[in-house]
Amino acid sequence: MKLPGHGRYDYEPLRGRPERVWPGGKRLAVYLALNLEHFSFGEGLGAELAPGGPQPDVLNFAWRDWGNRVGAWYLLDTFDALDLPIAALINSAMYDYAPELVAACRARGDEIVGHGRSNAERQGTLDEAAERALIAEATARIAREEGAPPAGWLGPWISQSRLTPDLLAEAGYGYLLDWCMDDQPVRFRCRGGRSILAVPYPQELNDIPAIVARRVGASEFADMIVDQFDEMRELADGQALVMGVALHAYIVGQPHRLRHLKRALRHIAAHRDTIWLTTPGAIARSWDAAV
Repeated sequence: MKLPGHGRYDYEPLRGRPERVWPGGKRLAVYLALNLEHFSFGEGLGAELAPGGPQPDVLNFAWRDWGNRVGAWYLLDTFDALDLPIAALINSAMYDYAPELVAACRARGDEIVGHGRSNAERQGTLDEAAERALIAEATARIAREEGAPPAGWLGPWISQSRLTPDLLAEAGYGYLLDWCMDDQPVRFRCRGGRSILAVPYPQELNDIPAIVARRVGASEFADMIVDQFDEMRELADGQALVMGVALHAYIVGQPHRLRHLKRALRHIAAHRDTIWLTTPGAIARSWDAAV
């Protein structure tokens, strides 16, 4: 029996693929993704510190808002101290709500990645016209503020419809981050003869699934990052690999978690000469250039 599939890519085992390397002959590309998100007050979706009560859910809204007001700034100081590049995954609503935060990422030279309008909504539940309008609105706002449209996209809540890759390719995006099925970039087939590159995005080294959903402690989450990094450096001896770390300011910006995250980031930074510390956009460009 053949099960229904998505038709975007074929199965290709990692073993036996053509050997690839990253710039400078590096084998492991590492990137940090900082999700900068804004949420509606009194309605819509949002991560929860504790089970939410009737709207307005002040407890969880304020917890998330702390990330933009405080936690993100703690994280940017950490990235500055360790000279770490990041990808800032931006809800376009951030330009109205917290423009200083996006400007700080811009001043650092961070890559700005499209992340929808707000994480109070999912795009995968929309019809084609509404989803196209969401992508267009978010893209146009980022392009206006940054001087160029973003090359990459991560859907709010990793939400996709069956048409999302097609709509992103048609909107001019070069890569997406929603799929976590590989440790190398994978080319997706799209309608009209187009294609889009899927750059690996983590769901294990991601503080929402790990800390909020599975209740992993701060020290254990840092250990996960260190262990993943050390093991992937060894695994990458035979093939170019991608390791991402997904962060949210309202979670790992909390000082009791930040202390442990710093330990993990210092460990990665100490090996910067043997890895490629980079951004997902640079990974996509390098992968395409080598084809």
